[in-house]
Amino acid sequence: YNVEVAPRGSDALTLCRRQLPDLIVLDIMLPDMDGYAVCRELRTTTRTKHIPIIFLTQKDERSDRIAGLELGADDYITKPFDIEELKLRVRQAINTYKRTNMTDPITGLPRGKLIEEELLQLMRTGEDWTLGLVGIDHMRPFVDTYGFVAGDEVRRFTAMLMNRVIDDKGTMNDFVGNASDDSFVVITLAKDVHALVETLRQRFKEEIRTHYNFMDAEQGGVRLSDGTLAPLMSLSVGTVSSDSQSFSDIREITELAAELRILDQQEQAKKLESSS
Repeated sequence: YNVEVAPRGSDALTLCRRQLPDLIVLDIMLPDMDGYAVCRELRTTTRTKHIPIIFLTQKDERSDRIAGLELGADDYITKPFDIEELKLRVRQAINTYKRTNMTDPITGLPRGKLIEEELLQLMRTGEDWTLGLVGIDHMRPFVDTYGFVAGDEVRRFTAMLMNRVIDDKGTMNDFVGNASDDSFVVITLAKDVHALVETLRQRFKEEIRTHYNFMDAEQGGVRLSDGTLAPLMSLSVGTVSSDSQSFSDIREITELAAELRILDQQEQAKKLESSS
């Protein structure tokens, strides 16, 4: 496993929002806040509420165990512990969660049913929201040239970038999901959605160059076998807001977002053509 250590509860919350882990092992006794508060925050924050949590702590009273499980922890292990048992329970927790097919194995982001549940919940609350369908354009030529492993790295990078931008420009209760191999979903309560989208688009444009070799980055894309140049990857975004019209079901929302994303894709292509 790749393990990230957060010495304080506040550090753990920041780390989990920026790079969604497959599992969180959490102590109750932390220097700045107790583990119960960390668990509560993780379970009530949209982007982290689905992540499995195991408490690993010296607090071995029955009431402590019940309190942790009531907050939504998936397991509770007391110290001293057997390291082999801990490894087994960690592996079981991760495998159980992945078998439910709730998250993408590459990006760690929620997908499918979790995206639908989040949107349905927002539709019921009556809050003003915006859904953005974010697509990676020109990814196929990149994967054909650099391979599937490089493509997975791009997906992983995009997921992390989206979480960072949401932290900067969105709200604590915004949601990021993985709709397909090359498309993502953002559901945000932020007022200035335009600033969020343009920040995401610009930062992707600046940072995606590092995934290409020097020659491709300098010439602005991948040279195909027929001699044409497939542009560097970019983002196209279709946004749909609850205040623009009423929707009867999720299908209407996602279909409109897909249509608007295609229009944005065409607009970005025109800009690229006029600048070249």
